[in-house]
Amino acid sequence: MLPWHQYLLGVLLVMAGFNHFRVPKIYERIMPPYFPATSTMVLISGIAEMVLGLMLLNKDTQTYAAWGIIAMLLVFFTVHIHMLQHKNASLKLPKWLLILRIPLQFILIYWAFLYT
Repeated sequence: MLPWHQYLLGVLLVMAGFNHFRVPKIYERIMPPYFPATSTMVLISGIAEMVLGLMLLNKDTQTYAAWGIIAMLLVFFTVHIHMLQHKNASLKLPKWLLILRIPLQFILIYWAFLYT
């Protein structure tokens, strides 16, 4: 049986991925302009989050999922930096919260690394 925190991460990823389809405009707004086909990238990243979250819940695929999650979170750094640098992409979040997301990203990467 998998540890409860592994289930938690998997479910959080599935919910986050589903949210890309529920409110895609929010994610399109925070995407850096150098990413092509913004709306398509939002949907692809949502699918990736859901698939990797589900894969993390399976003992046979958890290692692949964990490395995929780590890679995805590394790419997401570009979004967090873009949000810090461009007020129109910040979603009107306070700057301290945008800054706090950077170390949180490292925590999420470590969390995923536990399942490699």
